Amino acid sequence: MTNLSDQQINFYNDKGYVAPIDVLSIQEANEIREEIELIEKKWPNALEGLGRNYVHMISPIFNKVCLNNKILDAVESLIGKNILICGTTLFIKNAKEKGFVSFHQDAKYIGLEPHNWVTAWIAVTDSNEENGCMRMWPGSHKGKLKDHEQKFDEGNLLTRGQTIKNVPIEETDPIVLKAGQMSLHHPTVIHGSGLNKSKDRRIGFVVQSYIGSNVDQVLGKIYVQKARGEDTHKFHEYSKVPIDLMNKEDIISWNKAKDELSKIFYKGSNKKGKY
Repeated sequence: MTNLSDQQINFYNDKGYVAPIDVLSIQEANEIREEIELIEKKWPNALEGLGRNYVHMISPIFNKVCLNNKILDAVESLIGKNILICGTTLFIKNAKEKGFVSFHQDAKYIGLEPHNWVTAWIAVTDSNEENGCMRMWPGSHKGKLKDHEQKFDEGNLLTRGQTIKNVPIEETDPIVLKAGQMSLHHPTVIHGSGLNKSKDRRIGFVVQSYIGSNVDQVLGKIYVQKARGEDTHKFHEYSKVPIDLMNKEDIISWNKAKDELSKIFYKGSNKKGKY
């Protein structure tokens, strides 16, 4: 078992995140990148827009990452032994592009209640201040959910461009990760990320999120996969484990899941963005 230490758990409870955590080898991280770039080559545009979501449903390699024992041991330390996978997202910032993530709180728009869940951000490439790593506002998870403004900014990688105003950048912590490391963050911690100013892509494979089996989706419908323990509440429908890469049956299920997720992300909005 590679559970988090008491020190790491206390840090998470105090700051709202914990990092870095070693979970994948360089070879395993490279395997994810190769899978992404194979899909981009053989199925252009498949991973764009909504296609960046639920990617574990179309690739055995992506699905294997979600079931990695080092990741699950760390997650179990925070949310308990009954763990479901409720989604995955690729956050890719290509070199010199204008992609960024405005400061926000995940719990504001994802609809998962109660907050017994955690997001795992796994670095496929190195993630640092030059290429636009995440920044966390430590301790911000202890307050109430903040008001978010829908901005739909060009380059914003969030669905609605949801933005918390006046976040003091100087008080935020850069989450610097080597390829194969991950961070875990709380549903209500305020976080965002800047531009990629490097010469290479910055790729994050994000399990958004690992949820306890007691967590319901109050805004719509999600598809889950059991990662560990028991599904004690049976709130959700199960997704299929992918047969092989971009299998036709898997793609049908993937498209259905993405459509339901879009309804959640844009609930109450009269406008839709790229994602």
